[in-house]
Amino acid sequence: MSAAGHPRDVVIVGASLAGLRAATTLRAEGFTGNLTLVGAEPHAPYDRPPLSKKFLTAPAPADTGLPVPDGLGARWLLGRAAVRLDPYSRIVTLADGTRLPYDGLLIATGATARSGATAGEPGRGQGVFTLRGRDDATALRAALLPARRLLVVGAGFLGGEVAAAGRALGLHVTLVEAAAVPLERAIGVEAGAFVGMLHREAGIDLRTGTTVAEYRTGPDGTLGAARLAGGRLVAADVAVLALGAAPATGWLAGSGIEAADGVRTDSRLRALFPDGGVVPGVVAAGDAARVPQPLADGAAPALGHWSGAVEQAAAAARTLLLGDAAPPFAEVPSFWSDVHGVRLRSVGLPALADTAKVHECDRAARRLEVSYHREGRLTGALTIGRTSRLAPYRRTLAQYGVGCR
Repeated sequence: MSAAGHPRDVVIVGASLAGLRAATTLRAEGFTGNLTLVGAEPHAPYDRPPLSKKFLTAPAPADTGLPVPDGLGARWLLGRAAVRLDPYSRIVTLADGTRLPYDGLLIATGATARSGATAGEPGRGQGVFTLRGRDDATALRAALLPARRLLVVGAGFLGGEVAAAGRALGLHVTLVEAAAVPLERAIGVEAGAFVGMLHREAGIDLRTGTTVAEYRTGPDGTLGAARLAGGRLVAADVAVLALGAAPATGWLAGSGIEAADGVRTDSRLRALFPDGGVVPGVVAAGDAARVPQPLADGAAPALGHWSGAVEQAAAAARTLLLGDAAPPFAEVPSFWSDVHGVRLRSVGLPALADTAKVHECDRAARRLEVSYHREGRLTGALTIGRTSRLAPYRRTLAQYGVGCR
């Protein structure tokens, strides 16, 4: 540490959106020490949301790179995954044996795609894909171009966007969802049914309340069809498993940090030991972190959204510099998704609600406004085609975080 108590050597493990935002915040806030960014992927920082949308449908692969400010003054160690953390000696070890000592460490390793274990499932590259990173999107794009039939398993945000991309490419798309409506856990039955209507109007064969029971392959081992739980056989050249994501925190095993379902943090993004003690010099942000939310009475739900990664990374960087003087994190969560030419946008935590109030539902105009409440208190709001109506909800939700510690 420097004489002023600020770190001299900061290591950021995770060189994508959250890692880059943390790095730029550190420099903007006056950090002049050594800055190292470690990335398991060989790519420079890039934006993930377009990978399930225009990257798949554009005539040429879209450039999703994130701008890196001139003069950032960082050392980039890309294509070199972190494999071990010793928080007592303050050393991160990489897969090639490199040891990186630090005064301050920011964990932003993101998440990995979950994949199901289903009977007859072909190997990767034989018709079944997951989508998380740029390499995944490149492989999926190449498979979709000659395909005729696409099966998407999971009708969450990612699955819905991939299904919409498939329709934009002119494919016959079957979208399979275990719940009664798409996105039921995230946004409730009313809004989920509206999204289902959008999928069906776009020509997607949406099958809810079912799962894939078995895959069928051809003589060469590539995907040919899938049998659903009810017995229906669905022909498919390509299948995408959109079954959610798991925090990429396996490399922290043995470190003593609580990270089985993401790095648990306090309200200033400081990583915690299982007993609740703060891990010295370590913060976490983005999909790898579990950050307490004022709207959830301090619970730390998994969010996995772009805005959360950006806001948490900036807050974590300030904590590295300011310690206890850093303000607690109290940003209102938000997310968006673009499907079939309309934007779905939400603020707060709709999933916490016990009641949803529909304020507008215009199917012909493809407009929806829903507010979410728990025991009479606002927990979130969602609009489709009505983004401008969210500002009052955001203001109300922001008041709940004022003074949170």
